[in-house]
Amino acid sequence: MQDVTVFLVDDDPSVQKALTRLIASKGYTIECFSSANEFLNRNHFDGSACLILDIQMPGLDGLQLQEELTLAGYSIPIIFITAHGTIPMSVQAMKGGAVDFLTKPFTGKQLLSAIDKAVQKNVKQRTELSEVQEVKNRVSSLTEREYDVFRLVVQGLLNKQVADQLGISEKTVKFHRRRAMEKMHADSLAELVLLAQKAGIAKETTH
Repeated sequence: MQDVTVFLVDDDPSVQKALTRLIASKGYTIECFSSANEFLNRNHFDGSACLILDIQMPGLDGLQLQEELTLAGYSIPIIFITAHGTIPMSVQAMKGGAVDFLTKPFTGKQLLSAIDKAVQKNVKQRTELSEVQEVKNRVSSLTEREYDVFRLVVQGLLNKQVADQLGISEKTVKFHRRRAMEKMHADSLAELVLLAQKAGIAKETTH
């Protein structure tokens, strides 16, 4: 897959060398780091990527780095590799959203399969984030009144109820509702509700 960067965090130079050769042979760009802190000091990467992460390292270990990334809102699929894995470790890693947990020695085929799965997950995440941002951009194009009508309509209120709550006429509600649907690119109320949910608006409550 083109334009994908694989980050490898492992303090063993021989592992870095072997995996770099393997991963690069499949056309991926690869960046190696010898510690969790070294990776954290890298500028935030905004492209398609996955992270191969050793469990046991000096300083922050792999599971602690996973926690740090989660707290920082850095969503990147992680593949854990370790020579000293335990069931509790693997459970913690997978609960934290890891794509795979490979115990050394693993085969090149196993790792490449895990990378493929991680990259697919990353592409899906990025697509979903892009779609959400597009919906939020449409929401931001609404006037204040269009937004008020939109917010109440997607909560299930009828035009008359919206009119009563906002202190405007039903005719005005219908006008702003139509304008909101046009700007949101929605052809039906059901579609409008789905868009609102995607933007987090349907979770709001009326006052």
